[in-house]
Amino acid sequence: MATESIEVAGHIIDSLILPKILDLIVEAGAEYRLDEVEIGRTSVDPSLARIEIAHADEAVLDALCERLQVHGANRVGDADAETVAADVDGVLPTGFYSTTNLDTDVRLGRHWVTVTNPEMDCGLVVAPDRASVRTVPMHRIRAGDPVVVGHGGVRVHPPVTDRGARSFEFMNSDVSSEKPKALLVQQVADRIRSAHDRGLRILAVCGPAVVHTGGGPAIASLVRQGHIDVLFAGNGFATHDMESNVHGTSLGVSVTSGYGTEGGHSNHLRLINEVRRHGSIQAAIEAGFVTGGAMYECVQRGVPFVLGGSVRDDGPLPDTITDVVVAADTMREHVDGIGVALMLASTLHAIATGNILPAGVETFCVDINQAVVTKLADRGSHQALGIVTDVGPFLHQLAEALST
Repeated sequence: MATESIEVAGHIIDSLILPKILDLIVEAGAEYRLDEVEIGRTSVDPSLARIEIAHADEAVLDALCERLQVHGANRVGDADAETVAADVDGVLPTGFYSTTNLDTDVRLGRHWVTVTNPEMDCGLVVAPDRASVRTVPMHRIRAGDPVVVGHGGVRVHPPVTDRGARSFEFMNSDVSSEKPKALLVQQVADRIRSAHDRGLRILAVCGPAVVHTGGGPAIASLVRQGHIDVLFAGNGFATHDMESNVHGTSLGVSVTSGYGTEGGHSNHLRLINEVRRHGSIQAAIEAGFVTGGAMYECVQRGVPFVLGGSVRDDGPLPDTITDVVVAADTMREHVDGIGVALMLASTLHAIATGNILPAGVETFCVDINQAVVTKLADRGSHQALGIVTDVGPFLHQLAEALST
């Protein structure tokens, strides 16, 4: 039997991290023994568990330990992390350590060094002076970069639950579909205020349905009032937001009556065409072609926005970044200091954003489809919490709650 000792520390009892770890061990067909368990005496004291795991197949055991580390369970050992120099630009060394979005430390020179920018699905690159470590996506790796390989000398920390948020009832489950929506709106508003009070920024990730369901004016209001500091979206959201201002429609449907308009199916194309004629969204706004809406407020207030394109985009708008790798890199430039992320009726852009956010960012995914709000957690964004509701009315209530 191959054996491995792991250790997990923190609030592992009330957060159910320890039972989850034990369940995963049993599901993998491994055996375990609790060598040491220390339970915190008070609500602020951390607990610790040291577990010996055994399995007949060493490869299965190694894969299991990798899965457990996502939950903050680290192998016991005092060896430094091993690094191997990348030999090709854009290619990580074989056996590279694949990161999570949890807070991570790397042992170098018998000291633990904190990774500066936790992000999932990246490599760990050690600075030349070995005093710092950063996550680097695969395409940014350069030949000669010292990359951490294996799991030795790497530890992650399980996500910390804010004990003051216990009254935040829907945080007790990953997805909320039956809780009072007015209560959820007020509590999300409180989290936004709390983040701003701590000097953190608010990110909104918007899909086209935000405009289709009538939530565009609410987003514009939130930007105007200073409650949104960064906006990520695609070509569709920006197009329909400006279409609703210029033509009074969203994908040809009147934003006031809810009925289709004659020739309205081409309104978004005419909008894109004119913005392209001006050269940029900002130029179209400065020329008076666009006089309101979320994009207008972003330009007026200097709120940065990133529009990531896709293969199905019409036009696209001149501001839309059509190279998806460049779009993701541009998004990375704006996530530092984000405290709350609102994923609003968006799937692909929400997942892309979740991939680059640290686990400590409070993330709320709002969508009418419950399957959408679970996708973030399914893809590794453990901090994502879902609210199943119509995004339009939700945003209007949120804007009203924050305005008071």
